[in-house]
Amino acid sequence: MSEEIIVAQQTDNISGTIQASGAKNSALKLMTASILGQGKSVIKNVPDISDIHVMSAVLSTIGASVDRSDHQLAIDTSTVDKWETPYKLVSKMRASISVLGPLVGRFGRARVAMPGGCQIGARKIDMHLIGMEQLGVEFKMDHGYLIAETPNGLHGGDIVLEFPSVGATENTMMAATVAKGHTTIDNAACEPEIHDLANFLCEMGAHIEGAGTSSIHIEGVPLSSMHPAEHTTVGDRIEAGTFLVGGALLGGPVTVTGVNPEHLHMPLIKLRQMGCDVDCTDDSIT
Repeated sequence: MSEEIIVAQQTDNISGTIQASGAKNSALKLMTASILGQGKSVIKNVPDISDIHVMSAVLSTIGASVDRSDHQLAIDTSTVDKWETPYKLVSKMRASISVLGPLVGRFGRARVAMPGGCQIGARKIDMHLIGMEQLGVEFKMDHGYLIAETPNGLHGGDIVLEFPSVGATENTMMAATVAKGHTTIDNAACEPEIHDLANFLCEMGAHIEGAGTSSIHIEGVPLSSMHPAEHTTVGDRIEAGTFLVGGALLGGPVTVTGVNPEHLHMPLIKLRQMGCDVDCTDDSIT
């Protein structure tokens, strides 16, 4: 059996300009959020990587149509008619749990395979459930599957996360988008990917304020008022930072485009403190 290897060779200098890929951690959640749009959404700047392929397969199994053209996805969720995700796909990628919030929001129920078949509490899944329980969701386990039901419907709630979990913030925010009444998520994760997801949800008809801060406020809207949208995924700050550090170590200059410098605020401070010259525009860093 052949093995794939990476060979790194010494070089005296790297320099040039490169476009940052779309952020994987944002694109995956945008894909699941499209379930709430109930139509054909277009997501641009999507990286062509295995995790995206797995999520596309997950969406396809519940009835969605996913078409890729270069770095753009057209996802039609008008035909989604299932609320169960298969273990054979979800076990490949932990981020698949992010379908939970949108499925509950759309159908009032979900049956989602636990990543790796793990029990509640084993891999920090509790934080997703605690937030959604405040919205009226009831959970139980059944042979490696998480069963979610809303016997009295989704309603707003005041949620305080034990720690600023990105996944819990995202799942709770997506479910709260179509919950009746007002929801507050305190100690929310503040990553740029949270803000990107909130922007997409608002483009689909949601009312969300404060995303990207530790306190998110959501005024629920009827599911019927949600609609598909077109959105461009933010640039991958981790990839961009990797290229910039490479330039710092090996002379440069390296320019990374397609990324918001504010998303690398602290790394850029550290690079300057180390004596690097750093110049920024609205969507590039040198």
